[in-house]
Amino acid sequence: MRDPQITGYTPVLTEGVTPQEVIMVETRQVRCDGGGGTLGHPSIFMRIEHEQVTCPYCSRTYRLKDGAGDDHAH
Repeated sequence: MRDPQITGYTPVLTEGVTPQEVIMVETRQVRCDGGGGTLGHPSIFMRIEHEQVTCPYCSRTYRLKDGAGDDHAH
């Protein structure tokens, strides 16, 4: 679900507590389910507007690979 007010919400990172997993992707549209199964969270879709986006559920960060992201999506 996308933030209707486009506030750019990003979780506050707490060193030693918040996972700092960075996943490199090639498209601006990413799906996150926190790893799936009983350890995951509801599946959400996010769009990378600039260089990266962070999941508000699990704090995984999705970052565009160099040269990626020109997907011309509708």
